Amino acid sequence: MSKVFFADMRASHKENLFDKITKLLTMCGLAQRVNEGDLTAVKIHFGEKGNSAFIRPIFARRVVDELKKLGAKPFLTDSSTLYPGERKEAISALACGIENGFAYAVVNAPLIISDGLRGVTETTVPISGELLKEVYIGTEIVEADALVALSHFKCHELTGFGGAIKNLGMGCASRKGKLVQHSTVAPVVTAKHCTGCGLCIRACAHDAIRIMDGVAVIDAIKCAGCSRCITVCPTKAVAIQWNEAADLVMKKMAEYASGAVANKQGKTVYLNFITQVSPACDCYGHCDAPIVNDIGICASIDPVALDQACADLVNNARGNQDSALKSGHEPGGDKFRGCWPEIPWQVQLEHAEKVGLGSRSYELVKL
Repeated sequence: MSKVFFADMRASHKENLFDKITKLLTMCGLAQRVNEGDLTAVKIHFGEKGNSAFIRPIFARRVVDELKKLGAKPFLTDSSTLYPGERKEAISALACGIENGFAYAVVNAPLIISDGLRGVTETTVPISGELLKEVYIGTEIVEADALVALSHFKCHELTGFGGAIKNLGMGCASRKGKLVQHSTVAPVVTAKHCTGCGLCIRACAHDAIRIMDGVAVIDAIKCAGCSRCITVCPTKAVAIQWNEAADLVMKKMAEYASGAVANKQGKTVYLNFITQVSPACDCYGHCDAPIVNDIGICASIDPVALDQACADLVNNARGNQDSALKSGHEPGGDKFRGCWPEIPWQVQLEHAEKVGLGSRSYELVKL
């Protein structure tokens, strides 16, 4: 049974939330898991432009400061997005992160995009998954000596909720890795948006795109799924075919999570912030009203136990009436199904446990 340490949102002149973050890191044995000189990835979601539910940069600063006290060399990191948005490549992603408050002056650490300039700097990691035998992880995550994952725990339209497992599995994957999780087929070109400029042809490393009748066409057989074409298209004409079923996305995500930390045994710590529990992902350019009140911060060295504990804490809370929550408002009600009735959110926990990422059994230790 894994230990999950919990700090509520109460604070006073004797102990504020930053002090509680330090205590949580200490209780997780940070000093025993991160050594002097370790290049330490602090995996966090920088938030989409227009969103405000992501973890506050000043909370990340406290984690960075604690790592520096140990002589580690922390850097904040996120990966490029699969969809064409504000964070589809490193320049825009870094600019978005800084605009959202993750500047060096605030967080006391550099920002590094884990999968390179265009989301294709990846390392193939072999795994023994049920569905996958290798995963594509951002190289800077793989090369890091240690990892501290800071995850905003919230609902999600495809996985029911997003926590540590999603932050590892989806958040550490390269763009190709994200495509593997979301789709079984090649991207397609929306003809009415395509100008035939040819930028995608020059970007494609697999000779999988050609112009026919003034419109780009992708050869699904030649396509390797690197998604470079998505990055370079100026009109957003190249689109992902989001065809994978939710349960398979979650299973692949859990297997990707195991690959993200495959070379970091004894070198990881996970914190989940159950604050501003929004009904959808932080990748949107907005955030809706929280479905429950702020609950607290949980920490563990077991990401599966951590997510299970956070899911239980959210479900045991009273739901907010003036929110997107449609059912399950009572304590004990299923808040994730209350937002996304068709999503079997337990699958990600079940499969993560099955592939050895952690245990769903936990002991909640309150500060």
